[in-house]
Amino acid sequence: MTQPVNPIVAVTHPNPYPYYATLVAEKPVYYDTELGMWVASSAAAVTAVLTSNICGVRPTNEPIPKALLGSPAAIIFQQLVRMNDQPLHCPLKQAVSGALTALDNELVAKVAKQRAELLLASLEPSDFPHNLTELAFQLPVYVIGSLLGLQEDSLAQVVLWLGDFVGCLAPGSSTEQVERGKIAAGHLINTFRTSLVEQTTGQTESLLLSLTQELKRAGGENADIIVANGIGFLVQAYEATAALISNTLLALAAHPNIREAVTAVPGTLRQVLLEVLRYDPPVQNTRRFLAKAGMVAGQAMEVGDVILVLLAAANLNPAANPNPENFDLLRTNRRIFSFGAGPHACPGEALTLEIAMAAIEELLRLDIVPWNLSKPVNYRPSANVRLPLW
Repeated sequence: MTQPVNPIVAVTHPNPYPYYATLVAEKPVYYDTELGMWVASSAAAVTAVLTSNICGVRPTNEPIPKALLGSPAAIIFQQLVRMNDQPLHCPLKQAVSGALTALDNELVAKVAKQRAELLLASLEPSDFPHNLTELAFQLPVYVIGSLLGLQEDSLAQVVLWLGDFVGCLAPGSSTEQVERGKIAAGHLINTFRTSLVEQTTGQTESLLLSLTQELKRAGGENADIIVANGIGFLVQAYEATAALISNTLLALAAHPNIREAVTAVPGTLRQVLLEVLRYDPPVQNTRRFLAKAGMVAGQAMEVGDVILVLLAAANLNPAANPNPENFDLLRTNRRIFSFGAGPHACPGEALTLEIAMAAIEELLRLDIVPWNLSKPVNYRPSANVRLPLW
């Protein structure tokens, strides 16, 4: 099997991991002339980039993608804490993280189980295997939407709008995708604004109200900030959780001994999910942009330089995870770079794990996990998310 021609193509390559291992060993940081950007692959380089105070999540001259300007999508993007490097970012990030931390894990697990059961009953993946992909995408939205307190009868439509909105944010999205995403963003904003008013009046408890309280304490009482970051919970979970579910199914199919351990030993599935996050991670890369000239990961870089940060490669660095090519449930001191590091690290790991676990447990209970890997696996086109299609 030929190796990927570059790190972007690697995301959907049948097996990019030998290529990543070569980059870690031979090119921990290098400039890719074809891509026109720096590439960081080793654990040390990835950590240095993600924690650098001169690397931002957006170019300084384009804080909002030009294609989104003047649209509802720009309103959301502008207020997302995870896409913002302004001085208020730190307290607002703590507020967003605080809202997630306050979630009751038992409640999350209960809601995730209920939603998984309902979706499996309606999608019937045992008869329609391609609906496994639908399950993977829909479950995070139904679970988080329920926790946010969105109206039950709005959730099916929110799934569709979110798919369009996420599609318009993806690198290389088409003009048609961008336009659909702008329209969907408007619908999402209206849905969340209405829900926020209803919940505030009704004095209910929800993730959205918890987020509201945390943001107000941090100086983010503007309704646009609350709504955007409520939507942001769905955006961050949508592709990443879907990919974790699908990649875990692949891992179980490829390792019969792991399947046996999952059914025989309570608690094993969580270790499987953690090792999938390291071994075959949903989010393979992210980007950073130089806000000013300086040294990053031992390299002199200029204002405006772009760095492609290979999270998946860092997971395979022997310095971080010895014998990284082994799928090891008993791995000690496992280091997972899949949720990032530094000021923009994703705070949703616990929520993602609970949702994915509910999906896999229910699929195993119903014995409709696809064990047959005789056909080649096809991956959803993406520049950063590795998501097999069923």
